[in-house]
Formats: sequence, C-alpha cells, structure tokens
Amino acid sequence: MRVEIWSDIACPWCYIGKARFEAGLAAFAHRDAVEVVHRSFELDADAPAATDIPILDMLATKYGVTREQAEAMEAKVAEAAAGEGLGYRSDRIHGNTFDLHRLLHLAKEHGVQDALLQAFYRANFAEARPLGDAAVLSEIATGAGLPADAVARVLADPDAYADAVRADEREAAQLGAGGVPFFVIDRRYGISGGQPADVFRQALERAHAESVVQILPTGDAEVCGDDGCAVPGK
Repeated sequence: MRVEIWSDIACPWCYIGKARFEAGLAAFAHRDAVEVVHRSFELDADAPAATDIPILDMLATKYGVTREQAEAMEAKVAEAAAGEGLGYRSDRIHGNTFDLHRLLHLAKEHGVQDALLQAFYRANFAEARPLGDAAVLSEIATGAGLPADAVARVLADPDAYADAVRADEREAAQLGAGGVPFFVIDRRYGISGGQPADVFRQALERAHAESVVQILPTGDAEVCGDDGCAVPGK
C-alpha cells in the first residue's frame, strides 16, 4: 500500500497533519506494508526566496485582519500543535519553499526524505529558523543524512529537481487538491486536511480490506497446489 502526501513546509496544518497521520499509521495493523511518499506543493510560489517578513504581518495582509486577530489565529493553531506534542512559534519568517522541495526530492533518492521533511518542519515551526538562508538549509539537510556535496550542488543549480517539484504540483491539480495537506492512498482514496489520527487509521483499514482478494466458496472443484494437482475421481 502506498500513501502519497502533498504538503508544504510553510503549512502549519501539514506539520500537524503529519503527526496525526503517523499516529493513525502506528495504530494500523499492517503499517509495515505501507510506503509513504512526500510530494511537493507550494502555497506561495511567488514569495521571495529571502525575506524578513514576519509571519504575523503576512497573515494580517493576506486575510485582511489586524495583527491582534492574526495573533489569535496563530494561537489556535499553536494549541492544536501542542495537542500533538509539537512545538510552535509565531515569530517565524514568511518565505519561498521551492529550494526546500528540491532538497526533499534529493533526500528521496538517498532514503532520508521523511527525516528531512521532519527536520524542516521542526526548524520552521518549533525553532523559527530562517529557511531562506542557504547555510541554514545545508546544516539541516546534512543533519538529516544528506551528503554535503550533493546539497551544495542542488542549492547552486536552480534547475536541479525543479521539474520534479513542478510535476508533483501538476499531479496535485489533476487529483483535485486545492490545498494541503492532501493524502492519497493507492490512488483510490483522497483525504484533505490535518484530520484526526483515527480518520487516517480507518481509511488505511478500508483500503487494505478492499485490496485483499476475497475467496468465494466453490465446493470441491479441483485445484493445483504445492502438493501437486488433484485428480478427478472416476
């Protein structure tokens, strides 16, 4: 069974939804047979790569609210994050996430994609680190297990994995994902949003049940097995 998760590092509900999905997966009896693949989605592809715009100012401008109202919005999200045991700071900086997604595709090739995504989430939401800084990205990426030379090559080449990021985003649109997080199980079931852990567990159980071949009773018809083939009686 394969679960594909479209998300953006700038998305708080992706951060929270990842924790909830993992809790649902942990409660799923066949969790060891599940492959999880993270796919790219940019919430603000036009955001500048390097910025000093506080997240609260961005939210106030985007939603047309006061800073106090933006603080109240963030407080509700922080409460939800705390409920999952996650750190959450509202002194983050808003910025472009394209380079982060490119590094996540590199990480997939090295088998550390999930570790890097988790490190990015922690750096952004729990630590409020400046992810528009190439030196910070390099430190996080190598800490998650990527070779330093490979990270440097990707960051130095804006075309590296760019097509892979865009392909993920096109697929999201084709699947009808208007926002993230967006979870797709075996390309048959889609789940939108940071749902409770039990919703993910139930979806996994349903998908697994429908993938198992149901053997219908057929009487004593002849079959071949490990011990040979049955010989019809005369």
